[in-house]
Amino acid sequence: MRRRSLLPLAAAPLALLAGCAGLAPDKPQRPTLYDFGPLTEPPGTAPTGAPLVLGEVEVTAALDGTAMLYRLGYADARQLRPYALARWSAPPGQLLGQRLRQVLGQVRPVLDPGQATGLARAAAGGLRVLRVELEEFCHHFTSPQASQGVVRVRCTLLENTPAGDRLLAQRGFAAEHAASSPDAPGGAQALAAASQSLAQSVAAWIRTQN
Repeated sequence: MRRRSLLPLAAAPLALLAGCAGLAPDKPQRPTLYDFGPLTEPPGTAPTGAPLVLGEVEVTAALDGTAMLYRLGYADARQLRPYALARWSAPPGQLLGQRLRQVLGQVRPVLDPGQATGLARAAAGGLRVLRVELEEFCHHFTSPQASQGVVRVRCTLLENTPAGDRLLAQRGFAAEHAASSPDAPGGAQALAAASQSLAQSVAAWIRTQN
């Protein structure tokens, strides 16, 4: 009889622990990280064009971070909103700069400013420098179900000479790509595709600047 009377007392702490576990708060959900993925076009032959200097892509204050931004064009297109549980693996300017290097590097050597310093001295100037300003980079919704990735930049091509930088050309570029779904994964896919298309347009423009 004495052993039977102890059973409920032994079970009571277990029941109490189970109840506390049910009341424990959920762990905060970590944001999903996205990047552009691999370059979708096959690599070409070794680059043979003249070297091109490409520095860091300049960005506005709104794009100086890893937040994935979207606009509701059908509600208030002037407001940029961040996805709560989605982030870029690096700021958009860095991701776009990497994609530009990959695409431009298929036809010519692409240098950063530090690598170009010694080469410019040896060549007594004459190196071409590409400056890129990122003006727009967001997932734009035209309706609750229709959206696209939008990327817009301004490119300035300069020639570095002993007398200083000489302006060769300047042009704006924009690219859009339809999103496969009206959410963060669809936006990441659309922005990656739009960035690659834009990089290809910039590369084609550079080839025309003889």
